[in-house]
Amino acid sequence: MGDKNYHCSNFGQTVRTLREKKGFSQEIFAGHVGVHRTYMGGIERGERNPTLTTIWKIAQALELTPADFFDERRLKQPKNQQVSVARKQ
Repeated sequence: MGDKNYHCSNFGQTVRTLREKKGFSQEIFAGHVGVHRTYMGGIERGERNPTLTTIWKIAQALELTPADFFDERRLKQPKNQQVSVARKQ
């Protein structure tokens, strides 16, 4: 623990910002996600590299999709004004 990865740090900062905007304490939010509060703290500080399953759970608790964490345009807009992303087939 303690080694910070740039991507993990950015992800963690985004999670913390969104959690706080929703009004969740870290402990309550961790309970919604199904992880221990100290693990959630490690994610938010960029000290943990969460699994895809954990990212999905975090997204669901924030009423987002995992893709929303990686699209800054979607994070900055109200949910009813989000940009639709077309998928190639």
